[in-house]
Amino acid sequence: MLHKIQIKDLDVRNVVEALAETLGADCAVENNEICFDVPSDKGRGYMKAISFSHGVGIIDVDVQLNESIQIEMCRSQVKPLKILFNRESAIQQQFSGKEESHEIRRLESVILSGNTRHYNILTIPANKPVCFFSLEINRKLFETKIEDFLSAMNTELEELFRDVNGINLFFHKGHYSLDIARAIEESIECELLGFTRAVFLEGKAYEILAHHLRLYLDDLSEPDKRKILRQSTVERIEEAAEIIKKELENLGTILSLSKRVGLNQNTLQTGFKHLYGSSVNQYIRNAKIEKAKELIETSDLNITEITYLIGINSRSYFSKLFKERYVMSPSEYMAKVRNSQDTSPKTA
Repeated sequence: MLHKIQIKDLDVRNVVEALAETLGADCAVENNEICFDVPSDKGRGYMKAISFSHGVGIIDVDVQLNESIQIEMCRSQVKPLKILFNRESAIQQQFSGKEESHEIRRLESVILSGNTRHYNILTIPANKPVCFFSLEINRKLFETKIEDFLSAMNTELEELFRDVNGINLFFHKGHYSLDIARAIEESIECELLGFTRAVFLEGKAYEILAHHLRLYLDDLSEPDKRKILRQSTVERIEEAAEIIKKELENLGTILSLSKRVGLNQNTLQTGFKHLYGSSVNQYIRNAKIEKAKELIETSDLNITEITYLIGINSRSYFSKLFKERYVMSPSEYMAKVRNSQDTSPKTA
């Protein structure tokens, strides 16, 4: 069953209050925050909203509902600018009066705004973990904060923020960055109280906004020219690292590895530099030498057997790499380890 709810989409607290009423939940209010837990007969999880000055607020949702909810944000004269970051199951977005709907998948973000004719509709599916973080900006109130900076902005951003009455319909989707993912986690996990909490969370809201404005401009570049590492890209790079560790003996080329994880070679190389401080080839060599060290310590294999097992065809090259990393040759290290094992006390 699909529950439809109409909300005055002006202040983030209105959104959470209306959703709490729909779900029969009691809200807890403290300072600039409002929160409720989903009743057990309706599902599980929580919804939370925090408002700041100049029309800025955040909505944090982490739920699994027994029935779908369609949120129609249609009563507001001011159409806020929304920047939504999806952290779990896909959710659906649509503008009223438009046939096209948009699926916002895990690790994707959207910047959107309805207008006087087409309001925003968001559907939370049933029986799926839904987790998203939304930064909401009332551009009419926010204008006083950024007026001095608007003329120096990129043309696209200036037009977006000057549309204080929401005349233009706007939608842009992409993948959010690693920096944004970290800032969201820090916001959600914040355990501060009172004034220090409010200041910390407002700072994080602006940090997320700054990162996402940079990301939006980066999205306007050709894919091969983008400089910001997306969170979805990070997960593919980590997948590539796991493949390297598991398939050292028959790894194949960097091109084949990049194709397996759905990245081009340049992005894979840039990602490894960012995450691991090395090129892909350096990471592979290090992984092979670390595996060799482990085999020396835990197996009865000789140096030649270990060399081939880690996918290196030259024993002399293997010895060179091992000595560069551990300051002794593999033969010297093997002698040291196995002498130590021979002289260690035996348990009865």
